[in-house]
Amino acid sequence: MSSVTSVRTIMTGNQAVAEAVRLARTEVIAAYPITPQTVIVEKLAEMVDSGLLDAEFIRVESEHSALAAVYGSAVAGKRSFTATSSHGLLYMYEMVWWVANARVPLVMTVVTRTIGPPWNIHTDHTDLLTMRDSGWIIAMAENVQEAFDLTIQGFRISEEVSLPYTAGMDAFQLSHTSEVVDIPPQQLIDEFLPERKQSYVFGDEAFTVGCIGPNEYTAKLRKDTFETLKSAEKVVDKVSKEYREITGRDCGLYEEYRLDDAEYAVVMMGAWSGDAKDAIDILRKDNLPVGLLKLRYVRPMPYRSIQKLLDGKQVLVLDRDCSMGAGGVLGMEIRNCVEATNVIAGIGGVDVGVDDFIKIFRMFSEGKLEVEKNGVYWY
Repeated sequence: MSSVTSVRTIMTGNQAVAEAVRLARTEVIAAYPITPQTVIVEKLAEMVDSGLLDAEFIRVESEHSALAAVYGSAVAGKRSFTATSSHGLLYMYEMVWWVANARVPLVMTVVTRTIGPPWNIHTDHTDLLTMRDSGWIIAMAENVQEAFDLTIQGFRISEEVSLPYTAGMDAFQLSHTSEVVDIPPQQLIDEFLPERKQSYVFGDEAFTVGCIGPNEYTAKLRKDTFETLKSAEKVVDKVSKEYREITGRDCGLYEEYRLDDAEYAVVMMGAWSGDAKDAIDILRKDNLPVGLLKLRYVRPMPYRSIQKLLDGKQVLVLDRDCSMGAGGVLGMEIRNCVEATNVIAGIGGVDVGVDDFIKIFRMFSEGKLEVEKNGVYWY
């Protein structure tokens, strides 16, 4: 561990992500404003303008162009970043697939925001989870510190496996909320995150990107991406362990909270996991043996670990999203591992807090959740 000390300060989630991008010595940033991620690229623009960050800052005319721009810069070997939310992500959705299929390493923050209509700027996880089948590595932060840490690690992971990486955080609950954050010094980040090699995955040989190819080659690319994303689980483990060694903070694939002796296990991701932990602490005082498995990563999804951790427990999955006709996305994913009851809540930014979780967890433990035929309960 480096002897150089870190700095504790107060930042919003958006400010913390911008600081992580600066410390990563990002070389190209493409920006198009959309609430609630705008502050990220505004702060980065200030850093570039002041000389605090030596980077090319590209002002584009749309979110589609934002991802297209860093697609090009990343192919050219430059460490690249952009950010978006909600309808901005949907507008760039074509490029989401181009970047993943081309195996381009870059980082994008998605400040999760519900998709309209009606017009709404508050959080749910629907936008982020539209990316789940594209080939991106997908992480989700619980707090401002994790938003910072996941962004730093994202550059390292993305560049090691040659796949794009996105770290999500909840609109306003994290993006605009100030929390105490531990910021490592530049020297420590440089040791953890070496400069990106200026050659692409094919070395110095000439290559093309996005050209027409045989059908069989398309199938091969998708299979390669599938296998690489599965193997990325080991890379996330390795990188998170190295990061823990230098910062003391764990940002692995998942977090267990009072799970070892739990009879009832709750699975969820994002900022509301903190309220769920508080609810669990209260219920534990009443001798209700409930615990939490908080997912930090949706892709790669650590299915085997999940199955082992949840084996023998009664499982409840909370989703802040909905896959129409099927239930919550996390609910479907966890059912690949174990039997589970699925609750959908907090859609459109509806507030779900400690008292709500106490109620939901009690109802679940007492068998009083009246689920529909597909095993989903709407709260």
